[in-house]
Amino acid sequence: MRGEAELRADTEQGLAALSSLGLRPRVWRAPWGDVTATTKRLAAEHDLELWGWSFDSHDWRGDGREQMLDALAATGGLGDGEVVLMHDGIGPGARRGGCEETIGLTTALLDLAAAADLRPVTVSELAAPAVRS
Repeated sequence: MRGEAELRADTEQGLAALSSLGLRPRVWRAPWGDVTATTKRLAAEHDLELWGWSFDSHDWRGDGREQMLDALAATGGLGDGEVVLMHDGIGPGARRGGCEETIGLTTALLDLAAAADLRPVTVSELAAPAVRS
């Protein structure tokens, strides 16, 4: 678990980087999805709504696209309002060397969504926060 000073520095660095691009996020997934008194306080200080996810792809650990799709199917498959946790980089704790499998998963999820007549949206477009499972 990160301490408050480290979480604060990480959060403020990320917000500053986004601000430099003219972006102001409204929602925030706390590091590792940890919802604590500290992350709640930081979210409130920066007027951010804490969000979670309904399916963790585990892409960070190097799972392959098919393995991630099988895990999704085991939870009931892709449904309306599903928030899928995926990572676009290689960060602390990552056990993978690249993002190729995540890119493949993204393509497969878009195909599944189209087949189920689901429309992909941004987190901001969803009506209510997802709950981490």
